[in-house]
Amino acid sequence: MNDIPKRTVARGAKLATLPLGVAGRGAIGLGKRLGGRPAELVAAELQARTAEQLFQVLGQLKGGAMKFGQAMSVFEAALPEEVAAPYRAALTKLQEAAPALPAATVHAVLADQLGPDWREQFATFDDKPAAAASIGQVHKAVWSDGREVAVKIQYPGAGKALLGDLRQLGRLARIFSAFSPGLDVKPLLKELEARVAEELDYRLEAESQGTFHDAFADDPDICVPGVVAFADRVLVTEWIEGVSLAVIIREGTQEQRDRAATLLATFLFSGPVLAGLLHADPHPGNFRLLSDGRLGVIDFGAVNRLPDGAPEPIGRLSRLALEGRADDVLDALREEGFVKPGITVDAEAVLSYLRPLLDPIAGPTFQFSRDWLRGQAMRLGDPRSPASQLGRQLNLPPSYLLIHRVTTGTLAVLCQLGGEAPFRALMQKWQPGFAPPGTVDAPSRR
Repeated sequence: MNDIPKRTVARGAKLATLPLGVAGRGAIGLGKRLGGRPAELVAAELQARTAEQLFQVLGQLKGGAMKFGQAMSVFEAALPEEVAAPYRAALTKLQEAAPALPAATVHAVLADQLGPDWREQFATFDDKPAAAASIGQVHKAVWSDGREVAVKIQYPGAGKALLGDLRQLGRLARIFSAFSPGLDVKPLLKELEARVAEELDYRLEAESQGTFHDAFADDPDICVPGVVAFADRVLVTEWIEGVSLAVIIREGTQEQRDRAATLLATFLFSGPVLAGLLHADPHPGNFRLLSDGRLGVIDFGAVNRLPDGAPEPIGRLSRLALEGRADDVLDALREEGFVKPGITVDAEAVLSYLRPLLDPIAGPTFQFSRDWLRGQAMRLGDPRSPASQLGRQLNLPPSYLLIHRVTTGTLAVLCQLGGEAPFRALMQKWQPGFAPPGTVDAPSRR
C-alpha cells in the first residue's frame, strides 16, 4: 500500500462509497414513500442527490472526466430518462471543469516524448491550447517543413488514474442492473476498460488515423489529416481548417445542414468497408465542413476494429424489422445476445419497440429533427410506457458497445443538425445484410 499515491487511495475509497450512498438514499426514499411522499418526487430527489455526489467524487478524475462521460453515455439508452438526466447534467459540469496544462508542463511532456530537441522539430509552437481533448489538450503549431499541425498532448498521469477509476466503477454495476435487469453490465465495463486502454495509447491512435487517411486519400467527400509524428503521449497531425458541426448546429444554413448530415452518415457507414474501422466518437467538434465542400474528420482515439466490415446482423435485423417479420427479428436478437437466455419477451412488442427507430431508413429521404428525437426519448424513457418496460429487458452485447456509442451519438448530432439526406440509399450501399436476399449486397472487407 505504501507505494500507491495517497490521492489514488483516497479517490478509490470515495468511489467505493457511491453504491453505498445510492443504497442509503434508497432506504431513506422508501421511508418517505411510506410516510406519504409521492413516489415520483422522492425518486427525483434521490437521483439529484446521487448525481451531485457523483460530481463531487468524480471531479477528482480531472482529465478523465470526459472519458467517464463517454462511459456513462453507454447506459443512457438503457436507463429511464428521469434517472439518466441528473447524471448527464453532473457529467457535463465535470467536462467543463477540466483546467488547461501550464506551458511548463506541456514543454516537459514534449521533451520527454519527442526528445530534448523537440523545439527544432517545430517552426513555431503556440503554448496556448487550441482545444481540449478527453484526456489531453491540443496545440496549434507549424512543423519544421512549414505544414500547420495539431499537437495533441496527454495529461500526465491521466492514463493510470483513469484506468484505476474505471476498475473501481465496476462497483456501480448492480445499480444499472437494478434499473435494467436484461442488461449484463459487468462484461460491458470490462470491454469499456479495454477500449479506454486503447484510447490512451497515441501510437494506436496514429495507426488508426493513418489507416483512415490512406482509405480516404482520394475521396471527393471525406478528408482525414495525415499523421506527422507520434509517441506514447503526443500525436502530431496535419491541421485542417473548417466550420465545426457545432457551429453549423448553432447557426448553419439548411444547405450546410443537409450537406453535413449526408457526409457524416456517409463517413460512418463507409469507414468499416474502406478502412476496416469505425470512428467511435461522433462528437460535433470532431467533424467540420471544409471550404472545398468535404467533411474533415479528426480524433481517432476511439475506433472499433471491424476487419470484416460492419456486422451483417445489423443490416439483416433492420431489413427484417422494416418488413414486419417480428418472429425473425426476435430470433436474430437472441442469436446476437440482445436478449439473454431466460428473458421472455413478446416478438410483436419487440418489433413495436424497434420499428420507429428505423424511420430514417424507411423511405428515400428523412429529415432528422429535435422533435423526432424528443418523441423517441419520451416513448423509450417514460417508465410507464410498454416500450420503456421492454427496453429494460434487452441486453447490450460487449461486441456492440462502440457501435451503440456511435449509433446513439450520431442520432443526436443528426437531430441537432436537422439535416435531410438519403439515409436508406447509404445503408443499402454500405451496410451488409440490408439488401434483400438475391440482390447485390453492400461491399465488405472479406
